[in-house]
Amino acid sequence: MPTIPFGQQEPHKDRQRAESFGSDPERYDRTRPRYPDAIVDAVVAGSPGSDVLDVGCGTGIDARQFQEAGCTVLGVEPDERMADFARRSGVETEVATLEVWNPAGRNFDAVVAGQTWHWVDAVAGAAKAVRVLRPGGRLAVFWNVAQPSPEAAQAFSAVYQRVLPSSLASMAYRQTAPGRDGYSALTAKAEDGIREAGAFGDPERWRFDWERFYTRDEWLDQLPTHGGHTRLPQAQLDEVLAGMGAAVDALGGGFAMHYATVVVTAARTGSA
Repeated sequence: MPTIPFGQQEPHKDRQRAESFGSDPERYDRTRPRYPDAIVDAVVAGSPGSDVLDVGCGTGIDARQFQEAGCTVLGVEPDERMADFARRSGVETEVATLEVWNPAGRNFDAVVAGQTWHWVDAVAGAAKAVRVLRPGGRLAVFWNVAQPSPEAAQAFSAVYQRVLPSSLASMAYRQTAPGRDGYSALTAKAEDGIREAGAFGDPERWRFDWERFYTRDEWLDQLPTHGGHTRLPQAQLDEVLAGMGAAVDALGGGFAMHYATVVVTAARTGSA
């Protein structure tokens, strides 16, 4: 499910939550879904070269996908724990938020952000992208949006309403509906930031739909990495995991999660 703070207008200011995902980088990297190869291909094809800056690169999940496509990738990550894992996985990474990061005169053909742009000030982030992108370079920010079946959403919602009724996850599952991306406010904010920063063409939205089947163990392994779960007391987390395990058992021991990967992208204009 989404890891964004629903209802919060400026999530980038909530640094404690933004940097809570590094509590278990090994689990995060092992369990979090990757991104469709079609996104990587489209960004590379729409960029003037192969030098990529990955904003909030985390453990290096999407950075490694761009490397596999032949790109040279530099990650910028505010959490030293995540950055250390990314480095050990082969991604050169510097520790900073994008807003204060010093590019030191370096330029890139693409600036990307997978599952992280809501932790960046949308206007300041787009302005920094303008500064570091070569003419024709592409900004592409994207999110995996989980869309469980109505049966799974109902079962999961019941767990959170019982254990954590006011939690992010409880709200997220209640708002789940077929065809709804759940990130419309964030994609709109990203587009507004691009327009306000200037020096970009009109932003576009791309969407890629895909599915992944989760066993009970795979889903329970991923849950602790979700927003709101990373800071739960262990007793509450254990109660959530027990309830979710029973819910997946009732679904037959596994379930197919539909994902819509949504992308906001624009090309830098100008000659310098």
